[in-house]
Amino acid sequence: MAEDDSYESMLCVKPEVHVYRIPPRASNRGYRAADWKLDEPAWSGRMKITAKGKMAFIKLEDKNTGELFAQAPVDQYPGCVVEAVTDSSRYFVIRIEDGNGRHAFIGLGFADRGDSFDFNVALQDHFKWVKQEGELAKLEATQSAAPKLDLSFKEGQTIKISLGNIKKKDAGGAKPRPAAGSLLPPPPGGKPGGAVLPPPGGQQPVSAAPINAAPLLDFGSSVPVAQPGSDLWGDFTSAGSNSNKDDVQSGWVQFS
Repeated sequence: MAEDDSYESMLCVKPEVHVYRIPPRASNRGYRAADWKLDEPAWSGRMKITAKGKMAFIKLEDKNTGELFAQAPVDQYPGCVVEAVTDSSRYFVIRIEDGNGRHAFIGLGFADRGDSFDFNVALQDHFKWVKQEGELAKLEATQSAAPKLDLSFKEGQTIKISLGNIKKKDAGGAKPRPAAGSLLPPPPGGKPGGAVLPPPGGQQPVSAAPINAAPLLDFGSSVPVAQPGSDLWGDFTSAGSNSNKDDVQSGWVQFS
């Protein structure tokens, strides 16, 4: 992203902050908010953090009129422009400038810890973005200065590509189709061997041709062979019937 120094963005706004006069630093350990007169702020108003290019600006304004009270240009964070106190997370020491090269250190306090957290995060995010933009610009400069690698094909140049891990199809792997008129496999559940199942309902199959039983009765006698379709037991039946007839004829006129 190209920088636009004429564009000013808003990073953070807090409606109420307090400004304190601070004593000179007593040691290198840092500032302590307990040394300030926290119940007697020197000024109270609104705070804004804006960004213009790589710079961030902490602006203290009147909450009613918007008149600028003080401004602190910030070129890096953490740094000497904004410094946290050692005994609280709600108070900071900032260095303000008047535009003529003069500067002073004042105490800045927030009534809520959430406001001080937002103040801290807004500055961190802005300078994190500045750092990333700088690294990206350096990378682009390095790439532009390096000779470009020409990967285009020269005239008459060819390449050979070896495709590995590709199995060839087996020519004999295809299954032969059954020829026309060949025997089909038995249906599922069928019994091999061609056994015929009995018809349903327990009916016995009827023979198509009559069985000739004459040879079974032929014992070498001169009795003529019975023709098919005649009663094979006719002689026995006639003999029995004659004897019965005689009995009936001899006794049918007798009454008791």
